[in-house]
Amino acid sequence: MQYLVVIALIAVVYFFFIKKKPITYKENKNKESKPQSGDMVECPTCGVYTEIDDAILSNGKYYCSQECLEK
Repeated sequence: MQYLVVIALIAVVYFFFIKKKPITYKENKNKESKPQSGDMVECPTCGVYTEIDDAILSNGKYYCSQECLEK
């Protein structure tokens, strides 16, 4: 009987204090709409992934190089 009380107490502490809330769709959507420094983006021309800091932004799209932007 004492073991069940201890296990129940540990479960309550875990669920209320340790377990993190799952990420909801709304939180994911907000993250995607605001790219952070260091995020990787795909070039629409060649498909190469590059860091957003190194990419060229034109018409709402990120390009890996000036050549891909001109194509």
